[in-house]
Parts: sequence; C-alpha cells; structure tokens
Amino acid sequence: MDIIGDIKRTFKEGSVLTRLIYINIGVFLILKIIGVFFYLAGQPFSLAEYLAVPSVTDELIKRPWTPVSYMFLHVGFLHLLFNVLGLYWFGQLFLYHFEGDKMLSVYLLGGLVGAAFYIIAYNVSPAFDSISGLLLGASASIFAVLVAVAFYDPNREIHLFFIGRFPLKYVALFYVVLSVIGISTSNPGGNIAHLGGAVWGWFYIYQLRKGIDMGAGFIKFLNKIGDFFSDAFKSKSKMKVTYRKPPRDDYEYNRQQNVKQEEINHILDKIAKSGYDSLTKKEKEILFKQGKK
Repeated sequence: MDIIGDIKRTFKEGSVLTRLIYINIGVFLILKIIGVFFYLAGQPFSLAEYLAVPSVTDELIKRPWTPVSYMFLHVGFLHLLFNVLGLYWFGQLFLYHFEGDKMLSVYLLGGLVGAAFYIIAYNVSPAFDSISGLLLGASASIFAVLVAVAFYDPNREIHLFFIGRFPLKYVALFYVVLSVIGISTSNPGGNIAHLGGAVWGWFYIYQLRKGIDMGAGFIKFLNKIGDFFSDAFKSKSKMKVTYRKPPRDDYEYNRQQNVKQEEINHILDKIAKSGYDSLTKKEKEILFKQGKK
C-alpha cells in the first residue's frame, strides 16, 4: 500500500482546499515528530516560537516570515482538529461560488490582515503594555473565508448539529460576536486576529462586487515565485537537439548532397589506406548513418 504515493497524488490533483488542509496537518505532524527527537535527546524544543507571530516588534523584525508561517501552525491536536474542520466546511461553501485562486488569496491575505490587527493592538492598546504573546493557528484565515462566503451568499442555510438549519449570515455573525467578547478573556490576541480576518473577508467580497479582485495581484506574484522555483529545480535535458533548415531550392539541395558525398568518399579513402580503426568517432557515426539509408 503506497501511502506516500497516494498523498502526493491527492495533493497534486486536489483542490486548493485539499492542499491547505494537507499543509496544516503536515506542519503539525512534522513539528510533533521533531519534538519527539528533542524530547528523547533531553533538549528543549521551541521551534514553534520561531514560526508564531511575536507581539514584540523587535522580535518580529528578526522573524519576518512568521506572519505567513503562523497561519499553518498548531500546537495542540484539538486546535488543529477544529480549525481543519472549519476550513473544510466553510471552504467547501466558498468553492461552490469561486475558483481555488480566490480562496487561496482570501486565506493567505486574511491571515496576514489578522496578524496585522494582532501586532497593532499589542503595540497600541494600553491593555497590552506589559504583556507579550505569540499568535498561531489558521483561525484568522478561516474567519476570512467564512465571512467572505457569508457576505456573498448570506441566506444559504447550513445544518448545525443539535440546532438545525441556520442562514450562513447568522453563523458568521455568531462567531464574530464571540470573538469580540473573547478579547477580554483568555485569548485576546487570537480573537483580535479573528476580527482582522473577518474584516478582510468582508472587504474582499465588497470589492469583488465592484469588479475588483483584491487578491489577483497577490496570486500572480505567488505564481511567479512558483514558476521561478519550478524552473530552478527542473532537471535539464542533456540531449542537445539541432534543427536543420531544409534546402531552399534544387541548387542548394544538390550542393548539400555533393558535400555529403565528398565526406563519404574521404572516409572510404581513409579506410582503404589505414583501415577502419583509423576513423574518428565522428567519421564512424557518419558512415553508420549512411549505411542505414
């Protein structure tokens, strides 16, 4: 059973949603496996700290990749599970209306805006003067996807366990209100990031209705990066292909044939004088090709 092959195939052939889920799960598993080796070696493991967004700007400058890496980072299994389920449910609804490129831009840019809200709040609000934190998880990106599809198709009904069917707009509103209330509780940074993602989801659809795709340029930029690395790592063929132009007229054709015949006569004369072994590799190839005609 080729599990690795199946994963590669589904990742390659799957939708953007499938790939985002795979990346989130993959990053989680890789970090956990690395953590096992560090544990057995008796060494502290803090790689997650280098992938999460720090609230302190001095640390952020040293780790500029974190506003991207954090949105694929989960430390706890339940955190990962709920985020993957939310991404799957709301991502399916989003892809019902839009193509994968739009979802990718909403996910990534929603996560970036969420990180920006978090960083600004922690460095501006007096409530966080003596507090530093780390932001991680795909929640802000998922909020962007949820609010985007809810704003675009607000009356679409979805089924909620033990509750029944509810319009999508109320589901999105519930989560947004919950995040607003949660700012003053145990996870202020995460809830602020949720609101940043929600704002981007709303703004993206608002602009899209005007005919402006705010993520199109970002996707083009990502495609250029992907093409660059694809070309850089693509194995180059060692075979050199030479294209010969056909003769332009009968005179040119006859001239080429005479040149070839003179070359063959020279090779035959060389064999008669010094034997076949005296031929160069190129001369042997020419004689071999001529014998096949």
